[in-house]
Amino acid sequence: MDTHSAQVTPGTQPHAAVDEHFSHHVRRYLFVFYALLFGTLITVGASYIPFGNREINIAVALAIAIAKASLVACYFMHLISERKMIYGIMAFTAFFFVGLMFLTIWSFSDFPRNTITH
Repeated sequence: MDTHSAQVTPGTQPHAAVDEHFSHHVRRYLFVFYALLFGTLITVGASYIPFGNREINIAVALAIAIAKASLVACYFMHLISERKMIYGIMAFTAFFFVGLMFLTIWSFSDFPRNTITH
């Protein structure tokens, strides 16, 4: 009997659990890779389809690009596991954006209507 394989120190995992954990992540990355390849094929195919006018073609291309960028950001940049922090940053951004827009609109109401006197 091999004494090295029978001993598991506290805080470590057996090799089978580590391999399973690793293969789960590899499968996820391969799925995202194949989805990105499929998105590229969709992008190329959509470029040959006349949708009627240029604005619709651009909108379709942007929608596909946003979907692909979301996959990259979520999985390869690991942002999908940082939801709480991302939502907090988005809330602060929205708060300050609305505040700045309010200040801009409020500053226009402070100007007198007739500033030119004759």
